[in-house]
Amino acid sequence: MIQQFADFLVYGLMGLEASSSIGAALNFFVYDTIKILILLFCISMVMGVINAYFPIERLRNYLSTHKMYGFQYFLASVFGAITPFCSCSSIPLFIGFVKGGIPLGVTFAFLITSPLVNEVAVAMFLGTFGWEITLIYVASGVVMGMIGGFVLGKMKLERHLSPWILQMQKMQMETDAAFEKRCLPFVKRLPVIAKDAVSIVKGVLLYVVLGIAIGAAIHGYVPEGFFAEFMQSAGVFSVPASVIVAVPMYANAAGIVPVVEVFVAKGVPLGTALAFMMSVVGLSLPEATMLKKVMTWKLIGIFFGTVALMIMLLGWAYNMML
Repeated sequence: MIQQFADFLVYGLMGLEASSSIGAALNFFVYDTIKILILLFCISMVMGVINAYFPIERLRNYLSTHKMYGFQYFLASVFGAITPFCSCSSIPLFIGFVKGGIPLGVTFAFLITSPLVNEVAVAMFLGTFGWEITLIYVASGVVMGMIGGFVLGKMKLERHLSPWILQMQKMQMETDAAFEKRCLPFVKRLPVIAKDAVSIVKGVLLYVVLGIAIGAAIHGYVPEGFFAEFMQSAGVFSVPASVIVAVPMYANAAGIVPVVEVFVAKGVPLGTALAFMMSVVGLSLPEATMLKKVMTWKLIGIFFGTVALMIMLLGWAYNMML
């Protein structure tokens, strides 16, 4: 329905051609802006209901202990793998986790894996590259989320969260205490939950629009062939080069799999092509812009640097093995 509205607005009312750069960019912008804002509101509502009724303090305390021996990172990574979100669509749920006080390393495990692996991309990988490559890709995504979450969690980066999200955490704890003390029925809790959800949407609106605008411009105006030629000409530096040129882009895993197939057909090594894909879906510039509302630039740099390094190591490993 959202795609139909975007097509009607851009190609119908505005009369732009789907094959034109401005038409493709504007359609992308309208569709993703509406989709992510709706998703952000809905997830914020769901997380508000969960926070109101689920013993979130007990979950926070449990995940913060060593009793799970790292298993929490595996669970978060697997949960990220089964959620059908792109990097920007994962952020609303990430905000909900951080707002609820879930340990930062666990939330990072989710944020790393969620855009990399989903059922649509897995199905397309099976049809394009076969089950062996697909299995390696899925396992790599889950393991990368686990390792990345564990490493980032050990770095104690909570002090680099933005004042906005810290204030949201404080308000959440006050709201939890008020709900528990007053034992309000759901009907009376719902307006407060909805108000908080609207507040979250308003808080990140500018960052969402700016991030998607960047992605839309790249989507509409940067030719696909440019990246294949660039990676082929980079030689031994093709893996880090593929990561660098991929970061400004924005697409979900399902949308980039056909591009990876074209790259491989043109002679780009599979590891290099997969490193490009992982960077596009897991480290986009629009994602960084949206995360700025939640994190300081220093934390964003640490997150991006850690994930980029893991992707490069995987790319080199793929090129040696496959």
